[in-house]
Amino acid sequence: MAQVKGKIALIGSGELSGTMVETHKTLIAGIKTGDLTLFLDTPAGFQENVDLISGRAVKYFNEQVLHEMEIVSFKSAEATKSEQAEQTFGQLGRAGYVLIGPGSPTYIVRQLETTPVPTLLGAMINRGGCLVAASAAALSVGSWTLPVYEIYKVGQPLHWVSGLKILGKLGLELVVIPHWNNAEGGNHDTRFCYMGEKRFTALSSMLPSDITILGIDEHTVCVLDFAAETASVDGLGQVTIRHGSFESSFSRGETISFDLLQGKPGLPPQREDPDGTINYNNGLPIQGAMAEEIKPGSVFWERMHKIEDTFQCALLEKKVTVIITQLLEADQLLWQAHIDLENPDFITQGREIFREMIVLAGTAIEELTTMIPDKLKNLVAAIVALREELRDFRRWGEADRIRDILHNAGIVLEDTETGPRWKI
Repeated sequence: MAQVKGKIALIGSGELSGTMVETHKTLIAGIKTGDLTLFLDTPAGFQENVDLISGRAVKYFNEQVLHEMEIVSFKSAEATKSEQAEQTFGQLGRAGYVLIGPGSPTYIVRQLETTPVPTLLGAMINRGGCLVAASAAALSVGSWTLPVYEIYKVGQPLHWVSGLKILGKLGLELVVIPHWNNAEGGNHDTRFCYMGEKRFTALSSMLPSDITILGIDEHTVCVLDFAAETASVDGLGQVTIRHGSFESSFSRGETISFDLLQGKPGLPPQREDPDGTINYNNGLPIQGAMAEEIKPGSVFWERMHKIEDTFQCALLEKKVTVIITQLLEADQLLWQAHIDLENPDFITQGREIFREMIVLAGTAIEELTTMIPDKLKNLVAAIVALREELRDFRRWGEADRIRDILHNAGIVLEDTETGPRWKI
């Protein structure tokens, strides 16, 4: 693997969140090939709001990562005309950084497995580029893919589908599971990408026993550096490795060797069946059919993105009341969507936005608490005391002038029965 120069960043969720801005900047700074940064829209190609999702990615990179991104479109193999496909393949051939995100993992596999796209992405990584695969896309790059929607929402029997095997061709036989610590179920277990422990234990037993499961928490990234043959962890959660009976978790700043990812030295024996035999693929149903997706309600998305836009403006302007109001609005909208039987996939995406809003709100509040250094506090306190002396001498005009100066500097002064109070 030493000849591979690039990286693959696997993100559990939140690829367009504030917590991932510095991650994207660092990854882009390290690329050694290509002149294009691209967002590939295949995972959500079946959705009516696919162009909105792509537009959000471009806007995020332009405004937060401060790096120009283009959309490379391959919504479906059937609907893509040959000349458009050639243009898409040409763009991917020039790329140094490709982001693939939310949608359906089985749809990704079905659309891309017979195209040059997996080979082009692998070639980019070999040259020193970076592939960022988040959420559904992270599920698809390994040896096997978890059909989340089909099992969790449609009720199909537990099964796996063959993945794009991008990781396998680079020397890592992994099954990647994002949303590892998901807690959206509330009254039922939705860890392990909505499967819950009982179902995921059964699913794990259906995999070849020599394969490693790589679980990635939400708002967490695992960066596979093929040149260094190590993986690093960043973000809010952990990365978990399961290989046979071995399990270990790693937090932000920790490094994982590729040997550990492949189950090499120091790991316990492979998991065995009760009779002591290792049964590869015994009874493993390989299915590619995906249930027909429900189209999203435009009203839901209009309201969700209006809330998000208002929230972002409030963050910039440090309007705490508006921030809280928009969080409550988003919560109410999502509950109403459940009642109205809105498309579950889009409720999930809406919850991703909502969860990111909560993270950003917490970050903003933390920043506000550190905005006022002690020297500024002492200065404002002295100015307020001077104003009080002027008021004691009934020099109202000068006292009001001081209040106006403070107001123009963004400091609100309030006169109360117990004395003056001020805040940013």
